[in-house]
Amino acid sequence: MKKIVYIGNNLAKKTNYFSAMEMLALGLKKNNFQIILSSDKENKILRILEMCFVVYKNRKTSHVILIDTFSTINFYYALIISQLCRLLGLKYIPILHGGNLPYRLKKNSFLSKLLFNNSYINVSPSNYLKSEFESHGFKIKYIPNAISIDNYNFRLRKLYRPKLLWVRAFDKTYNPIMAIEVVKDLTHEFKNIDLCMVGPFKDTTIDDVKRLIEDYNLQDNIKITGVLPKEKWHQLSIDYDIFINTTTIDNMPVSVIEAMALGLPVISTNVGGIPYLINNKVDGLLVENNNVKEMTNQIRNLMNNPEKGQKITLNARKKVENYDTISTMKEWIKLLNSI
Repeated sequence: MKKIVYIGNNLAKKTNYFSAMEMLALGLKKNNFQIILSSDKENKILRILEMCFVVYKNRKTSHVILIDTFSTINFYYALIISQLCRLLGLKYIPILHGGNLPYRLKKNSFLSKLLFNNSYINVSPSNYLKSEFESHGFKIKYIPNAISIDNYNFRLRKLYRPKLLWVRAFDKTYNPIMAIEVVKDLTHEFKNIDLCMVGPFKDTTIDDVKRLIEDYNLQDNIKITGVLPKEKWHQLSIDYDIFINTTTIDNMPVSVIEAMALGLPVISTNVGGIPYLINNKVDGLLVENNNVKEMTNQIRNLMNNPEKGQKITLNARKKVENYDTISTMKEWIKLLNSI
């Protein structure tokens, strides 16, 4: 049994937010890999200290170190762990999650080369980052984020009501303010419009959202649940007809893939890796970043043309079936056994 140390934010038990880290770790465990996860510390200093300790403690028995790599402050976690691995003579694989990593490659070219040039290989869950990293000369392999497709009950909507679902973290990056503006714009035509917002509170954006809801008098139109386990928001999605994604930076968002699997037509901003995931007007709808008017128009069009929405959702479901755990896990097993 090969031992894998997986470094990332192992916070699922504390936040109820089941991330790509937990999904991959679960799949590897089922395929007879021993997985050590780190770290579940919420304090950033304690987190990096525990990460370093876990790597050092398992230095003689680890097959490889997997490192979740993001584009903001967590970039430095990955950098520190990668250099510790080099010092200890351990092979490591960064898994690229940060939608703004291309900017990081340009802004911190030297640090990026330290991290990505010395890895065994870099793994990207999106063709977007694969393309960007290849253009900078880094060795990279594409393995998409996995979902267990059998757990997603597809429901084809016959009609589309003004019932919107938004599932992301309340963070400036994901621009929840845009979702509020969309609802405000649509209330002129649809007094019964509903928006349900699901996700953890990451920064003070939640305060801005609540203030705007009150200023616009949308308390009866918008519900905020906070973070929910996957099963609960999947069940909740039955009551909603359209999924909106308002992010300003993105890579390969699992929540969007899940919405496509559930039969919700997705209307998303066309940033980062989103155009690599969604083929506009074929398996989803794309709008310009922060363009409220364009998003409201697409919602209106779906409601007036349900056949279009049905065709989009059928195509979307067919696409995301390629991201099933069985297919992606084969790629991971092949990679890890090659080391």
